[in-house]
Amino acid sequence: MASRRGQLLDGVLLLDKPEGLSSNHALQRAKRAVDARKAGHTGTLDPFATGLLLCCFGRATKISSAMLEADKTYLATLAFGEETDSGDCTGVVTRRAPEDFEGVARDRLEEVLAQFRGPIEQVPPMISALKRDGKPLYEYARQGIELERPARRVTIHALDLLSCDPRQALVQVDCSKGTYIRTLAQDIGRALGCYAHLAVLRRTRVGPFDIERSIGLDALQTMEAPQSALIPLHALPAPLLPAVIKPEDSA
Repeated sequence: MASRRGQLLDGVLLLDKPEGLSSNHALQRAKRAVDARKAGHTGTLDPFATGLLLCCFGRATKISSAMLEADKTYLATLAFGEETDSGDCTGVVTRRAPEDFEGVARDRLEEVLAQFRGPIEQVPPMISALKRDGKPLYEYARQGIELERPARRVTIHALDLLSCDPRQALVQVDCSKGTYIRTLAQDIGRALGCYAHLAVLRRTRVGPFDIERSIGLDALQTMEAPQSALIPLHALPAPLLPAVIKPEDSA
């Protein structure tokens, strides 16, 4: 019989995080579903975002630092004509395109997207968990305080336009760690001269892990044996196995 603290489980769960939950809330639900004692995730998704959340249990939590460094892929819907204080659909509109704005032409959008491929500089948003003097930036933002933030270099490995109409566009972004997709949306809108914000965000890849192998939270919670959804240590890509865990010992 499992203890009240949970079982000593080792493995990685590829969770398809639903909209409306924080990453930690989704992790805690998954932890209870599999009855695990120790758990952690490898990179936060905002509550409005969906997609791949790597939940690591037991000894697999040792891969967390490597996955925080990993490249990631997102599907992002950009809405043109309005900029928000958060850079996404949850914020307050701070800037609008002129009343005669009729939308963005595809060829103009393609021109601007080309400017954001490769190494770029991003100024982190005020509404973020980055800390200044031990306090998250979003706490300053709530008080109406805006601080200077140094630009950070990130890399957009690929930025592909999948579909668009004059008012919005769906793009796929392959990027390095530390990239803010909502800041990317905002900067694209400013380059277009019409403003923009991130309307929808879905993460589809983290390092070698893909959304295709993920499971939804509802499905996990209704499985007879939810532990079977975990990727065991011996099945992880070899470079991710911590030095303290030999492949032959984790089988």
